[in-house]
Amino acid sequence: MVPDWKVVQDYLEILEFPELKGIIFMQTACQTVQHQRGRRQYNKLRNLLKDARHDCVLFANEFQQHCYLPRERGESMEKWQTRSIYNAAVWYYHHCQDRMPIVMVTEDEEAIQQYGSETEGVFVISFKNYLDNFWPDLKAAHELCDSILQSRRERENESQESHGKEYAEHLPLEVLEAGIKSGRYIQGILNVNKHRAQMEAFVRLQGASCKDSGLVSDILIHGMKARNRSIHGDVVVVELLSKNEWKGRTAALCENDSDDKALGDPPSEPMPTGRVVGILQKNWRDYVVTFPSKGEVQSQGKNAQKILVTPWDYRIPKIRISTQQAEALQDFRVVVRIDSWESTSVYPNGHFVRVLGRIGDLEGEIATILVENSISVVPFSEAQMCEMPVNTPGNPWKVSPEEERERKDLRETHLVFSIDPKGCEDVDDTLSVRTLANGNLELGVHIADVTHFVPPNSYIDIEARTRATTYYLADRRYDMLPSVLSADLCSLLGGVHRYAVSVIWELDKTSYEIKKVWYGRTIIRSAYKLFYEAAQELLDGNFHAVDDIPEFRDLDERSRQAKLEELVWAIGKLTDIARHIRAKRDRCGALELEGVEIRVQLDEKKNIHDLIPKQPLEVHETVAECMILANHWVAKKIWESFPHQALLRQHPPPHQEFFSELRECAKAKGFFIDTRSNKTLADSLDNANDPNDPIVNRLLRSMATQAMSNALYFSTGSCAEEEFHHYGLALDKYTHFTSPIRRYSDIVVHRLLMAAISKDKKMEIKDNLFSNKDLEELCRHINNRNRAAQHSQKQSTELFQCMYFKDKDPENEERCISDGVIYSIRTNGVLVFIPRFGIKGAAYLRNKDGLVISCGSDSRSEWKPGSLHRFQDRITSTTTGGESVTFHLFDHVTVRISVQASRCHSDTIRLEIISNKPYLRPDTELLHQSSLLLKSDLVKEVTRTVEEAQLAQEVKVNVIQEDYQKYCQTKGRSLYTLLEEIRDLALLDVSNSYEM
Repeated sequence: MVPDWKVVQDYLEILEFPELKGIIFMQTACQTVQHQRGRRQYNKLRNLLKDARHDCVLFANEFQQHCYLPRERGESMEKWQTRSIYNAAVWYYHHCQDRMPIVMVTEDEEAIQQYGSETEGVFVISFKNYLDNFWPDLKAAHELCDSILQSRRERENESQESHGKEYAEHLPLEVLEAGIKSGRYIQGILNVNKHRAQMEAFVRLQGASCKDSGLVSDILIHGMKARNRSIHGDVVVVELLSKNEWKGRTAALCENDSDDKALGDPPSEPMPTGRVVGILQKNWRDYVVTFPSKGEVQSQGKNAQKILVTPWDYRIPKIRISTQQAEALQDFRVVVRIDSWESTSVYPNGHFVRVLGRIGDLEGEIATILVENSISVVPFSEAQMCEMPVNTPGNPWKVSPEEERERKDLRETHLVFSIDPKGCEDVDDTLSVRTLANGNLELGVHIADVTHFVPPNSYIDIEARTRATTYYLADRRYDMLPSVLSADLCSLLGGVHRYAVSVIWELDKTSYEIKKVWYGRTIIRSAYKLFYEAAQELLDGNFHAVDDIPEFRDLDERSRQAKLEELVWAIGKLTDIARHIRAKRDRCGALELEGVEIRVQLDEKKNIHDLIPKQPLEVHETVAECMILANHWVAKKIWESFPHQALLRQHPPPHQEFFSELRECAKAKGFFIDTRSNKTLADSLDNANDPNDPIVNRLLRSMATQAMSNALYFSTGSCAEEEFHHYGLALDKYTHFTSPIRRYSDIVVHRLLMAAISKDKKMEIKDNLFSNKDLEELCRHINNRNRAAQHSQKQSTELFQCMYFKDKDPENEERCISDGVIYSIRTNGVLVFIPRFGIKGAAYLRNKDGLVISCGSDSRSEWKPGSLHRFQDRITSTTTGGESVTFHLFDHVTVRISVQASRCHSDTIRLEIISNKPYLRPDTELLHQSSLLLKSDLVKEVTRTVEEAQLAQEVKVNVIQEDYQKYCQTKGRSLYTLLEEIRDLALLDVSNSYEM
């Protein structure tokens, strides 16, 4: 089957069906999709071609002598494209010696009439007829096809009937490109403010515009008219308005765009403001939407099959689709795809794709998060699983004699052990330290040798590259690699033989300065699989923790004591070395930044007990410093060997204006934050300590975190060497080498390191390395997938936070009352941090009725008529009766936590200040035991809610085993099995998240 360009554009999601195989995509059709439908649609097509299960091919018809057709004078582009594809189909038929019929599918009725009977053996039919004749039983494809056709007919009818224009026409591509080149227009990516989606969007400058425009800030796009049919994420072209038309961004807190009080607040200083004149690249994707309720459907008029659906993402406008199932689908989350947005239409047009699940159902909400982040984790295929090594009780995996000869064997000479979170299955890294004969020390970092089991361009390598990372959600994870690797043969578990890639340093015995370094493949046997808490106990001299270490249980007392002394010495020495490494980086300006992290306590059955802030341990830093050291030295090695095609990780310095709020907040407490360099920033944060309130320093570090740029992967051939620097870690070169089980970037780095070692030995480089251009494209893909992983992790965490507090009476439930700290002032409220639960959110001081907060003599709050007065470090609420209350930065207040439910969007945590005094429980012993008090209720209520929803849909008892068989994914016996494996459950705003 050969699809025409229009079929590829309109029916791509049907062509993605696994039943449709062996499709021949012509170069002409693919280029049309790239130019007319944007990057996302084009990437979907590319992924379809790369997926070996579909068995599709790309034929470069415009570069084949007998297929190329020049465009005739006066011939439209569309007619030439169709004629070219038909000509290539005919050539293909003759190339196969007329033995295999070719079906060309097109939506061009004239082409069907003209070419339908021109060549025997080449059939030209419509896509609908193709499905009817070849796939009569593929019901889902037929329904989707009907939906697309109906949507197209509606658009055509409207286009004929409509006369007035809602939006200005976009300028032609050649005009846009010339305008960008001359400096008249500016290119950038549209970012819509989700809190004020109807009014505020910002264009972040991109490409030459970033350097040539002279602008140091984003460009404000005010209102939907100025946005001119562009959607969040589009690459747009902007024309600046005259300075007298510039507006400022709103400083008010806002629940939604209809909040009149928020709209009435004075904006900030005017900033560059513009309007969109064209779109270079559409960012259209699949969107999760909610259908209107029954009453809303009826209110939309007689022609009720035209429905406005509301996207789950606040930043996306409503989408108009045609359907007869509006009432049946009003309680479900549904996926739709945008087809067009005409200048005559207020809203974009789209079509129905599929149903995800019932609103509020856990599986439906998780599926929503995955779709919204464009995460498609398909089952590992049979072809991929066939590449996997076997390790069963009947056929156990063994180290091969050939590998024993080629690798350095550390099994009898080194005490190797791992330190990880409790319950961790994918152990990427282990450590070793020992004294050498000359008195010096030897430090080793040993990383799972994933590349031994994942050859380049194998089926599993292509799948891992597509996924790019393991996706950690709040109740599950989707592995980048099958569990036979991630949880078994590549996991450096205790007491088993494993292949590793090691970096081993010789250190001076007193100064710990590095004398020399060795890189290579090794064989190890980890002696202990420690968890962080046990390692910290041993470091602190509490040897009762040895009872929790399985490797010590069956030893006699003498052996136990000897091995314990050896392990305690090793942990202590590693910590000393890590302190030295950290001190050296600190002198160069390394930053210690605060992420608001939570940990979930689980019982033996892996059910949730409590949400508690994650407590930092020194052993966390010990392991981290060893990993940073390995990443740094590997970065230097691969760059020296491949200066133009090494994968490194850069962290650019942040824009100084992003630090303004941090400086003002610190000033309110009498601290000065010097942000001129990473060194001065680190020193300032170290000095900004309030002895009476340690939360102040935590919040200042968290604010510094949010001011940071994102760290990104890049190819060294695409950047000048002075841009390699990692600002946060204060290192000139850095990469990721230490987690190849869960990051594809590390797999690429392992291959580069092996190639560098081969180059040093004057040996042939076995693996074909990426060129600079291909590596840069891969880095963009990995960076994109990492952002998706961060977003999905944050959103799933927020989902479970809402489940934690939902259906509780906030007036009477003690868990819903907590101490909060004000960390930012807005014109109509404050931002509050809840240390107990690691929650950040807005607390309004003026409600929707225009009443302001008032606190009486008992400090309890109530709403009264009055006004708010905002200052730099405080906000004062004054009632018409003359009562006033002032809230300062870093004040402790009592906050009530509740959940604001939403039918169309995700539920959100709602914070309400109920007292201007700190929250103190009368019984301090009760405070100490609070986490224990929450356990039984939380287990019963959260798991009961989900189980009832599952029972209502008749989910089978063995659903988890079936999921494992089908998807080969790690999933536990309850919703919360894998929460403790999540290492970085940060609740920061991911748009400014800081990841090393």
